Amino acid sequence: SITASMGVSIFPRDGKTAGVLIKNADIAMYHAKSQGKNNCQFYSLSLGMERSKKLLLENNLQNAADNNEFIVHYQPIVDVNTGKIISIEALVRWVHPKFGLISPMEFIPIAEETGHIIRIGEFVLRTACRQNSQWIKMGLSSVPVSVNLSPVQFHQPDLVEMITGILKETGLDSSFLQLEITEGAAMTDSNMVVSLLNRLHDNGIKLIIDDFGIGYSSLNYLKKFPVSMIKIDKFFIRNIASNENDAAVMCALFAMAQALGMKVIAEGVETREQLEVLRSLEFKTIDKFESFGVQGFYFSRPVPAEEFIGLLKDQKLKESV
Repeated sequence: SITASMGVSIFPRDGKTAGVLIKNADIAMYHAKSQGKNNCQFYSLSLGMERSKKLLLENNLQNAADNNEFIVHYQPIVDVNTGKIISIEALVRWVHPKFGLISPMEFIPIAEETGHIIRIGEFVLRTACRQNSQWIKMGLSSVPVSVNLSPVQFHQPDLVEMITGILKETGLDSSFLQLEITEGAAMTDSNMVVSLLNRLHDNGIKLIIDDFGIGYSSLNYLKKFPVSMIKIDKFFIRNIASNENDAAVMCALFAMAQALGMKVIAEGVETREQLEVLRSLEFKTIDKFESFGVQGFYFSRPVPAEEFIGLLKDQKLKESV
């Protein structure tokens, strides 16, 4: 079965020379592929601008690390009942000299396509481990830091050695590091992934399945992985206060996690109503579930380390009262 993706540019609106017309038709064709393939798309100025920006970002990514343009922000994950910080997620940001702060949604896919994610991932891991190690030595933190692992990094032959080397370099005990992997990454090559995750688990590193429940869920695979936690995607949290189906899904996921001996994090909590529903679900469906965490803008946006330290100090102050 053969299908075609077609891109169309029109003279003279989209170009006055053959070269420009072919280039713009090519841009439209790649857009057709990104829209599910087997369709036709016409070139537009916005497509051209989007493609130009993508090419610019691709070219700039190579030198971004050398120019210290990447920074790491931190977002707390808190206990659903007490609001106490139970872990910290490290999130990369790109401060571009021309475009300013660029969302990871824009540059991470490009970094994965070009392979630059390998270097970026190592930078984030090293920065987060060093920072949490400093906070622990200052007596401010006693919780693990979570770092996202890209599917591309799974193909690094020395990935485990790189991670354990950074732990040794930064002085962070492996029990204070959590690695988040997406369902899609976990399901790509199950035998290879199981072997890799077992090696990380054997080194004392906790593993989390991120964005759980949005399309790749497989209980058959999940029971094979040495995973200690699942992070339920914000898609199920968004309407939980008004949609009974979303609440029912959450109940089912809680029950499944408990049966598998896993803890739960609900991400994307933005309102008091969402938080209250999650609190009520915990008690109505199962016994008190230790370390049921919630994360989202209701508690804090991802912030720089110098700002996050204030959250840790506030918590330390409350504990001492």
